Amino acid sequence: RADGSVKVVRGSTFDNAANLAPQALIELQLRYNGTRLGRQELYGELLEDIEGALWTRKMIDDARVTEAPNMTRICVAIDPAVTSGEDSDETGMIVAGVSMDGQYYVLFDGTLRASPDGWARKAVELYHEYKANRIVAEKNNGGDMVGSVIHHVDPTVPIKLVTATRGKQIRAEPVSALYEQGKVHHVGGFDQLEDQMVSWTPDSGTSPDRMDALVWAITELSIASPAMQYLASKVDFCPNCRMPSPKGTNVCPKCQTAIITPSL
Repeated sequence: RADGSVKVVRGSTFDNAANLAPQALIELQLRYNGTRLGRQELYGELLEDIEGALWTRKMIDDARVTEAPNMTRICVAIDPAVTSGEDSDETGMIVAGVSMDGQYYVLFDGTLRASPDGWARKAVELYHEYKANRIVAEKNNGGDMVGSVIHHVDPTVPIKLVTATRGKQIRAEPVSALYEQGKVHHVGGFDQLEDQMVSWTPDSGTSPDRMDALVWAITELSIASPAMQYLASKVDFCPNCRMPSPKGTNVCPKCQTAIITPSL
């Protein structure tokens, strides 16, 4: 009814925590946190798929994992906001990688609302933390300034500037297809990113920052994926510094970390 005679009240399982066994709450969180079922049953959210969206929640949930294998390439992708005020859009920032068997993994959502210096420092921080190969940034809104502000923080970071010359739908559809094939895995849950993915449609007229950064990240990783898969098949990667070594190497020559050859 729309006459005000019906009041809708929502609550999460944790609003009733005083009446539930503490161990039961812990077990529920361990089992369902980061899943669609958990968001509905634990947190009381109403989640529905939207007709025309390029992603569905089932598509994402079916490929979700709790941890990622060694990556052959990792990138930090940025969709910079035009302004940095309190009401400005956020700067989308996604860390993703590709494994030697051609599977893609979304590792971290670092999206934030910050000044150019603020998001540049965050991107460089993530680049070093995840031992990424490069930073990929859309330059439509900031031009060459995007690369300059990142290099002002760290001039040694490799940067690739990309331009959105095609429509958002055309850029996103190949990435959506990889999800549909079960080749893209979210490591854990990324609620805000996933909400944007399943709610955006080509007719929505919005520009979702997190989703845009995700599309740039997976696109960049997929460009060189076949060649990198071939090269990766010839080496083992150090789990610590990610330096490649000839197959059968037991200890990384750079950092002396034990190398465990992944099973394919």
